[in-house]
Formats: sequence, structure tokens, C-alpha cells
Amino acid sequence: MADANRDTAAVVEDALARLDLDTKARLLAGQDMWSLPAVPAIGLASVVMSDGPIGVRGVRWSADDPSIALPSPTALAAAWDPALARTAGRLLAQEARRKGVHVLLAPTVNLHRSPLGGRHFEAYSEDPYLTGAIGAGYVAGVQDGGVATTVKHFVANDAETERFTVDNKVSARALRELYLAPFEAIVAKARPWGVMSAYNSVNGSTMTEHRALQQGVLRGEWGFDGFLVSDWLAARNTVRALAGGLDVAMPGPRTVYGSALAAAVRAGEAAESDVDDAVRRVLLLPARVGALEGAPPAVAPAD
Repeated sequence: MADANRDTAAVVEDALARLDLDTKARLLAGQDMWSLPAVPAIGLASVVMSDGPIGVRGVRWSADDPSIALPSPTALAAAWDPALARTAGRLLAQEARRKGVHVLLAPTVNLHRSPLGGRHFEAYSEDPYLTGAIGAGYVAGVQDGGVATTVKHFVANDAETERFTVDNKVSARALRELYLAPFEAIVAKARPWGVMSAYNSVNGSTMTEHRALQQGVLRGEWGFDGFLVSDWLAARNTVRALAGGLDVAMPGPRTVYGSALAAAVRAGEAAESDVDDAVRRVLLLPARVGALEGAPPAVAPAD
């Protein structure tokens, strides 16, 4: 595994060195609703994402593209069985591969803070320990199949009311022991390849720009090495999002990254070294799922 990691790092660095600024900036923005752009010159295929807490939607919105539908995550957590969650994750990885999907936009590990939360069926529990245990099983199962997960929505995105604009004021202890705890457990136990940043703000900073939580806690304290993707349309500011650690702004093609990011670098408002750091993390994703030529995928196709 150590040799494979070295090989992957070398392939990623070689690919990065062959990209100009405009292409690097474009890689950090979606090319459409569900995918990242291909760059044939470096052997990079388009990476496809899909919603999927209870199934795998795919890239179409029609009834002629059905998916296996599992019991809701709340029901899954009620079994108190991380091994069952891992089995469910493996099934969803097979569904993802059948539909040409590389990244599952799941699991949702926010907490059931109120019975009025309109998306609670996507989440596991009001209890952070149970949520972390079931979420870790789910992530491990999906990634057993060579498909990436994006643990969401980081963080304190536990209600739908004013979800785009709300600033959740959370004490340091509650943030650590409740809201961050499931994410921390999943990063430690399952090593997810992705995390999704939430719409809301926490203690004054919108999450896609929250350097203290994204760079300081998630990457710095916990050692998360995957990519950070915005919730759809959550990224608001080019320079602040990059500084805050956001790697991918979805959906495309019009996002705060892409041409806007390249322009910010040329104007001296953003550092190209920060763009390079984000691109490294983004290139690691296709390397892991088998979409970057020369990089050994995390799970061999035969497995």
C-alpha cells in the first residue's frame, strides 16, 4: 500500500505540473450539474457525482433510470448495526458503478435536532455516537467498491429553515461534542475521500469559507486528506472560499471558481500555490476511483 501511495502521489504531481492556470481553475469547478471536467492531455477522465442517501440517482431526472431504493438512513441507524450499514454501502457502490458514478453525495450525518427538519429522513439519528458509527460503516462499504463518498453537510446543517442564510451560533463544547463528533468519528474510522461543505454559517463565517473548521479542524487536527466540495450553489466568494479550504464549487459551469478564480490569481487576490493545493486534492479523487491514467485505484477493478 505504501508503494501504491507513492505511485499515486507521483502521478498526481506529474499531472499537476502539466496544467496551466486556466485548466487548474477549471478543474475546481463543475462542468455541469453533476460532473468535473476531463483533461485528456493528462489522462484525466470526467468524474461523475450523484445524490444517493438511499439509492443512486445518477445524472438523469427521469423515471426511466430507476435505482434500488434502500430503507431510509434513519431506519438503517435504528438497526444499531454498523456492519449492516457497510453491506448497504457495498450495494450502493455496485449501483454507482452500474450508472457510471464515481462519487456518491452521501452520507448525511447531521443530527435530528427537531421533528420539523424536512430532510431528517436522510440523516441517521439525534445521537452523535450512533451517527458516527453507522456513517463510518456506510462510508467504508461504499469505498470498498471503489466509489467515493462525501460526508455531509459540514457542519451544523441540522435544519432546513433559512438554510442558505442562517448563522448558527454554537458553543465550543456543543460544536465539538455534538455537531462535529460524527464527522470526526467517520474521518478516524473510515477515511472518507470527500466531505461536503454546508450552506449555513457557523459563528459568523459561511461554511464554504470557514478556514478554522475546514483547514484547522478537519484537515489539521483530524488529518482528512480528501477533497472538499460545496453543497450545490453554496460557494459565494472566490477568494474567501479558496482561503477557507474549499476545493470544488458545484454545480457548473458558472461558479465562483473556473475563470473567476484564474482572474483572481492574475490580479494578485489569490495565491496560485493555494490553487495547486486544491488541485492536488481534486486529482487524488480520480486517482482513487480509477479515473486518472497511471495511478493505481484504491480498489482494483477485479475486486
